[in-house]
Amino acid sequence: MTTLISFLGGGKRGGSYQTTDYKFSHGTVYENERYFGMVLTKEVKPDRLILLGTSASMWDVFFVAGLEDHIEAWSTLSDAVQSDSVTIEQLQPFEQFLTDELGLQVTCQLIDYAKESAGQIDILKKLDELLVKDEHVVMDVTHGFRHLPLIALVAARYLQVTKNVHIEHIYYGLYSNELKFSEVLELRGLLDMLNWVSALETFDKDGDYAVFAPLLVNVGLDQQSADELERASYLERILNASAASAKLKQVMPKLDELHKTDSPLFSLFYTPLAKRLSWYKKTSLGLQEQDLAEKYFKRKDYVRAVIYAMEGLISRETALNEDDVQSFKARKEAYEYLVDSREDFKIFKEFRNAMVHGTASGKDRIRQIMKDPERLHASLKDRFKQLFKDLS
Repeated sequence: MTTLISFLGGGKRGGSYQTTDYKFSHGTVYENERYFGMVLTKEVKPDRLILLGTSASMWDVFFVAGLEDHIEAWSTLSDAVQSDSVTIEQLQPFEQFLTDELGLQVTCQLIDYAKESAGQIDILKKLDELLVKDEHVVMDVTHGFRHLPLIALVAARYLQVTKNVHIEHIYYGLYSNELKFSEVLELRGLLDMLNWVSALETFDKDGDYAVFAPLLVNVGLDQQSADELERASYLERILNASAASAKLKQVMPKLDELHKTDSPLFSLFYTPLAKRLSWYKKTSLGLQEQDLAEKYFKRKDYVRAVIYAMEGLISRETALNEDDVQSFKARKEAYEYLVDSREDFKIFKEFRNAMVHGTASGKDRIRQIMKDPERLHASLKDRFKQLFKDLS
C-alpha cells in the first residue's frame, strides 16, 4: 500500500493557495493547481492520503465545490480556521467528503505547531500510529511551516527504523517568481545521506560493514560485489581475517571504480569508508590481525580485540619460523612457544579465557581487573602496546 503524507499551511480569511503550474523533472506539468498535495494524488495515485495540519491550517481550502450538503459545517470550519480552534470533530465530515471525491482513503490529522521538542515528538508519534509496517510512503513538504520539512525528514528516518517503512519520495514544490511556475524537487537524497551517516555510525560502533551493502547497490554497485562485501564482514567478525582480506581485495577495486563514476553521494562517503577498511592492505596476516585488534579495542569489543591480538602474534611467530601461516600445526606450535616464552602473552591468554568462557580467571589480579571496565580498558591498552611493539 502506498500512502501520501501532505502538510497543510496556515489559513487566512478569504485566502487560498495561489494557482501555479507544477513541473516534474521527467517533464510532466500540472497546470493551474493550488495545492500540491492534490497534484500528487494524480501523479502518485496513492491508496491513502494523510493530511497533516494545525488548528489554524487551511483546511477549508478543499471544500469550496460540491458542498451543498455541508454548507453549515464548512462555515463553522472556516471560522475555526481563523480563530485557530479547528477540532478533529469538525474535520470528520470533510474527511469523508474528500474520501468520496478522490476515491481513496483520506485521513485528516491535527498536529501540534511543533515549536518545542514535545510537539515535534508528538508528530512522530502520530505518524507512527497512522502507518503500518512495510508501508510505502510519499511525503509532500511543500506547504506548512518552514521547520516542518526538518521534522518530516526525521520522521522519515524514524519510520524507516521502527516500522521498516519505505520512503519512496520526498517532494517539495518550489515556486519561482521568475519562471512563473513551481519546480518539483525530489528531496529523497537527503534521507539517503542520513542513511549513509547512520551506516558509518553503526560500523564505527560494531565493525559490521555489511550495513553498507544495500546502500552501495543503490549507488550502482553490482549485487554480487555487495554480497561479497557482506561475506567479508561476516568472515572478519568470526575472526577469519585471511578470508575476509581475500574478499575485500576482490570488492575494493569495484568501489574504486564506482568512486570514479558520476556518483555524488558515494563520492561523499568513499574516503571515510575506504579508510575504515584499509586494514586488508597490510602486507602480512599478522599486521592485518594487529590492525583489526586495535580497531576492535577502540570499539570496546574486547573479545575480538584480544583474540585478534593473540592471533596477530601467532601469525608473526609462524612467519618468522618460515612456516605457512595458514597451517594449523605451525600455528599451534607458535602458540605453545609464545605461551612458554612470553609472560605477557600468557597473561593475555588469561584475559581471553575469562572473556570467552565467561568464568573467573584463576589469577586474582585478572579477576580484579575484569570487574572494572575502565581498569580493563587501561590494562588491555598497556598490554596491546607492549605486545605489538615488536611488530611496528
